[in-house]
Amino acid sequence: MLKIGKVYEIDISDMGHTGEGIGRVEGITVFVDGALRGDKIKGKIIKCKKNYAVADLVDIVNASVERVEPICPVANICGGCQIMQLDYKKQLEIKKNTVIQNLKRIGKIENPNVLDTIGMKEPYYYRNKAQIPVAKDENNKPVLGFYKKNTHDIVPIDTCYVQDKINDDVIEIIKSYINKYSVSIYDEKTHKGNLRQVITKTGYNTNQIMVILVTVKEELSNKKEIIKMLIDRLPNIRTIVQNINPDKTNVIMGKKNNVLYGEGIIEDTINNLVFEISPHSFYQVNPIQTKILYDKAVEMADISKDDIVFDIYCGIGTISLLLAKNAKHVYGIEIVEQAIENAKINAQKNKINNTSFYSGEAEKVLPKLYEEGIKADIIVVDPPRKGCEEIVLKTIVNMNPKKIVYISCNPSTLARDVEILSRYGYVMKIAQPVDMFPHTMHVETVVLLSHVNPQASSPSL
Repeated sequence: MLKIGKVYEIDISDMGHTGEGIGRVEGITVFVDGALRGDKIKGKIIKCKKNYAVADLVDIVNASVERVEPICPVANICGGCQIMQLDYKKQLEIKKNTVIQNLKRIGKIENPNVLDTIGMKEPYYYRNKAQIPVAKDENNKPVLGFYKKNTHDIVPIDTCYVQDKINDDVIEIIKSYINKYSVSIYDEKTHKGNLRQVITKTGYNTNQIMVILVTVKEELSNKKEIIKMLIDRLPNIRTIVQNINPDKTNVIMGKKNNVLYGEGIIEDTINNLVFEISPHSFYQVNPIQTKILYDKAVEMADISKDDIVFDIYCGIGTISLLLAKNAKHVYGIEIVEQAIENAKINAQKNKINNTSFYSGEAEKVLPKLYEEGIKADIIVVDPPRKGCEEIVLKTIVNMNPKKIVYISCNPSTLARDVEILSRYGYVMKIAQPVDMFPHTMHVETVVLLSHVNPQASSPSL
């Protein structure tokens, strides 16, 4: 049995799903945050269970050949990037292997056809959305940054190497505003104070900027002044929104928005289509890779002019409108009502008339449409990390589409759902990982499933 507090030499042979190094000591698996595959390290045991242990990284005895010096000085402290110290080509290899192992172990596919992960030429400054918590330090000074891994302690940041560079300016402006006007800052422990978070959204192709100030109360001190400060410094700012979140919660945004400047929306473009983005609507955070991901999804769908297509978890209609160019009709379903309103507006803006959008839970809306006699030739799903609800998969099977294109941000739930669909006549043809989040362990994957016998009816789930 390993001893708590004792330092052991550990050879790191693998990486865990959150970027931690994995080694073995005396037959026990040990997880070490900050260690990389190929490292020999000294680790101090801080937790010891029957089948595994956790150690703090004390020293690197021999560094892995895959280890590089991260560009960010707080890369090993901030929780935003788990593997910036890992060579980027190796990051892409690990992500491909993660998809393969999940499809083998959970998806029960012996030799899954997984292509190499599509990476970025320049894997920095790629995020078009930032959520920046605000707090005070021990000297009562404002701190803006990102959370330390597994805590709500804020790591102060002036420059983030994975966010749009405009965020550096926003952080500086908000700090000046807080200091100049003694703005009340929210304390999540006492639930006192007002300013909680600052959120930015940017349009990659339009350069439009949205700034959202999340507050506890409707009041916002020196409202005119912060509006002027932002407008004067950021010539591309299109809108400023105050979001009200009075709840004791880790949920960042509340339900109510007050538009302080502009129209409360920005726009961006993908493949010459214009998309309206509101404070609550989901829009992929890596615009360069989003185009690649969506192009792959459209390519796999291979739609003809007679096809009825369903886009489940459609967001603001990005994929729906791209699919609609070739389809007879596209039905989009999304739980966020504001996103559906955006989707309808986006269809109008782009003069696309062969779409219908429905707001509600997919597990309720999809069966209802099926009961009304609407069936799909091709189904595209892009669910949250938890994957598809059972009733959604059941209805998909009952609809008996010839193809399913599954876009996933979680390889384990992707593999689970692929395995379920495989029981009912669907075979995974190909999986394409896309690196939407460089320097993290997250990987986006688009998968094509085809019906073994498209003429036959699938047995009901």
